[in-house]
This record gives sequence, C-alpha cells and structure tokens, in this order.
Amino acid sequence: MSPSIASIVSTNIRQRRTVKPSKMSDRPLARELLLGLLEDANWAPTHGMTEPWRFVVFTGDARVKLGEFLSETYRQVTPADAFKQKKCDSLRVNPTLAPVVLAIGMKRQMSGKIPEVEEIEAVACAVQNLHLSAAAHGIGGFWSSNAAACSDAMRQYLALDASDRVLGLFYLGYPAGDWPTSERTPIADKVRWVS
Repeated sequence: MSPSIASIVSTNIRQRRTVKPSKMSDRPLARELLLGLLEDANWAPTHGMTEPWRFVVFTGDARVKLGEFLSETYRQVTPADAFKQKKCDSLRVNPTLAPVVLAIGMKRQMSGKIPEVEEIEAVACAVQNLHLSAAAHGIGGFWSSNAAACSDAMRQYLALDASDRVLGLFYLGYPAGDWPTSERTPIADKVRWVS
C-alpha cells in the first residue's frame, strides 16, 4: 500500500464522526451510494467466513412505522419506574429524522462452532467499515443500541431467527451543518508495553 493511501485511510479514521439523527439534514442518500456503503460493510473480517452481519434498510414511510414500533416496544419492555416519556417520544421521532435507518442483525452460525462473541465482533467490524465508508462520502452515522432496538420484539419484527440477535440501529444522513469535530485523550494513556 502506498504511503498516500495509508495517509488517506488514517485521516478518514480520525475524521469519522457520530452524527445523531437530530443533526442530520433531509438530503436523500442515493440508492447506489447506499449499496456501495453496504458492500464495504460486507468486507469486514469474519472468523470461519460466517459473514454474520445482516442489514434491514428502512427508508421513506417505513421509518415512520419503525418509529411507532420502537416507541411501543419501549413502553412494553420498560418497567414503569424507569419509563421516560421523552425517551419514548424520541424513539418515535428519530427514525424520521435520518434519510436511512439500518437495523443491524447478527445471523448466528447454525453449528455454533464460532463463539457468539466473535460473531458479534464481526458485525461490529462491518458497522465500522460502513461508518468509515460513509464518512469518506461526507455522510454521518449514529449507532443506537437501546433496549427497544435490541429486543426480542425487534428480532421478530425483522424476521430473524431465535438464535440471531439485533445489535441496534444505524442512522445515516448528511450533517445539517458543518462536519463535527472531536478529540481523543492520548493513546499513551491506554497502552501498556510488555517486553
């Protein structure tokens, strides 16, 4: 790999940002572009070539139905003493604020030979590929893994099998304003060298 490509990759990784649905514009995403992002997700590492990632794409009016489902599911899975009306309302509205919402599923290997945690990690790698590819196109992403989005009810809503899992929703959209900035604490604070 040439140094210029390595530099571009590194820059893209460091400039990737979470953009919440409330900060997304209503600018649509072209279907061809979305298919390209999903194809990039498809090239994630996968132990045993199980390719466990599954995506369900919500656009148009399907986002309204998704929001209604999330809000109702939140009511059902949340104990009365923990219920927050504001959260319930945001679950109803958020899917309508992003042009595209992806439900993220993990298809469990039938034999169970590969540990489930490795399958979950493979899906997370696919989502990271998706997020980096989106950022390279100036598209923000937001991964939400609330209780309603990851519930058994959501798994059934997405027609996934009982052994499969829903790992949340991924919102995609162009930022309504400038590309967000961020910073990280030094990597030296998070690394221990052993010789």
